[in-house]
Amino acid sequence: MKYPLILTAAAVLATCSAFAAPHEGSAFIHDYDGDHDGSVSRSEFDTARVARFKATDANGDGWVSEDEYVREYQARLEAQLAASDQSEDKKVEERQRQIRQTHVRFGVLDTNKDGKMQQAEYDASGARAFAEQDDDKDGVVTAADTKATAARRAAALAKRDQ
Repeated sequence: MKYPLILTAAAVLATCSAFAAPHEGSAFIHDYDGDHDGSVSRSEFDTARVARFKATDANGDGWVSEDEYVREYQARLEAQLAASDQSEDKKVEERQRQIRQTHVRFGVLDTNKDGKMQQAEYDASGARAFAEQDDDKDGVVTAADTKATAARRAAALAKRDQ
């Protein structure tokens, strides 16, 4: 019974919009490029992830609750929506969809299902995201890497939809 739920959640995550997801192409580079050179080294990525985990852990108890996770993401989403030229109706739809998806992501990332995202669970998801974006596996994510990753995802979706 667990496996269909996990597979469904994974499928939802794989097909979610790039609008606010920090692990998609240019958003990935924007969010993690600490020295603003247009690429993200693993060190830059890890530094940003540690800072984001600490900021997300609003009460400083060493783990992130679902509420903390959603609130941190919602703050980033609101900034993106404010800068968007979408209609207000589209922003409302996007906000609702993204927040629903954030709850799903928390459930997937909380691998031991204790309702507490530990640093190790958060780090594991980050390692997967970095590895996925680092197309040439050289330890640095560049625009060429993100472009190749996007093309690979598009081909997989096209193949799936055939």
